[in-house]
Amino acid sequence: MGPLLVAACASLAVWLWLTLGQGMFWRTDTRLPPRHAPARWPSVVIVVPARDEAAVLPKSLPSLLAQDYPGGAEVVLVDDGSTDGTAALARRLADAHPGLPLTVVSPGDPDPGWTGKLWALRHGIAHALHPPGTATGGLETGGAGHAAPAFLLLTDADIAHEPDSLRELVAAATAGGLDLVSQMARLRAVSAWERLIVPAFVYFFAQLYPFRWINRPGARTAAAAGGCVLLRTEAAVRAGVPDSIRQAVIDDVSLARAVQSAGGRIWLGLAERVDSVRPYDSLGDLWRMVSRSAYAQLRHRPALLAGTVAGLALVYLVPPAALLGGLAAGRPGVAWAGGLAWLLMAGTYAPMLRYYRQPLALAPLLPFTALLYLLMTVDSAVQHYRGRGASWKGRTYARPSDA
Repeated sequence: MGPLLVAACASLAVWLWLTLGQGMFWRTDTRLPPRHAPARWPSVVIVVPARDEAAVLPKSLPSLLAQDYPGGAEVVLVDDGSTDGTAALARRLADAHPGLPLTVVSPGDPDPGWTGKLWALRHGIAHALHPPGTATGGLETGGAGHAAPAFLLLTDADIAHEPDSLRELVAAATAGGLDLVSQMARLRAVSAWERLIVPAFVYFFAQLYPFRWINRPGARTAAAAGGCVLLRTEAAVRAGVPDSIRQAVIDDVSLARAVQSAGGRIWLGLAERVDSVRPYDSLGDLWRMVSRSAYAQLRHRPALLAGTVAGLALVYLVPPAALLGGLAAGRPGVAWAGGLAWLLMAGTYAPMLRYYRQPLALAPLLPFTALLYLLMTVDSAVQHYRGRGASWKGRTYARPSDA
């Protein structure tokens, strides 16, 4: 057999395994588990880390203030060194949209060894447990005369929630005895580049972290979506978060692993009524979003980078090359193997395109999108070794061994 036939058959074998043996990752029906109203609604503090988010805050913060939640709830926005008036805008929005009470705190620049978001979450959670004017106490009291909230909703500043979002999250957590409930917000897919790249981003994430595997009792796979995480306060304290993951660039996966390792039950699924309002109009915007953390996902190891590049090429680039090359060379075996692999690829991608309300005609373009992700991953490594890796909004984070 020629090399192209071998590669085509190997790719087809991988796609058969992915389709049938990788936790049905391609299905998009993993939504909030069965839920019912608890006898008594627990208290919740919503913590929003925000750094230079004035452009998206008018679309997201009012949705949090308008939460229709039967229990006690409040919003704490942590202004992480913004220079665009984020804090003042948040206060104006609270005045214009009365609802849940809003507190804005500004912790200053992160201490060495902390990423900005986790530093902001640390101070938001500390404020929730021990507001100013209360004595520092244990989890049970949260300080003199102050009861700690039962849950924390950690949500990014670009995430908009429907009015029943908090209620549904809490109902799912209490009904299922879950310590962490996370929904992957539906990202914006309006511009041409967003339509090409965003659904694939979620598809690739689900392929790496199949939701069904994560949600099984006693699962070993752990992940969360950082834009929307409902976290039981007791589980957060037990896992020592965010202090125990303070250097994590991929904070959501690290958070889920910490909670799971501490004996907590976690759940992750796709959102129906939680949406990101952040625009990524250009390829450059999306490129930076992916490349800033891609090499960190590979733990900054060149061997893993080489394996990832080879794997992406085999799985996503070989099928169209085999089909077209086999047809051109008159080699039907090569063409059939490549075509079947490409068909499985497109078929498993179709449900994600439907979830994002995109035309199915985009499914055969997944190899091109995968090539872009391959290049973004390589660029992430290049930027890391140039000292500009894991850069976000003016901050660059070293890998833990370098910190």
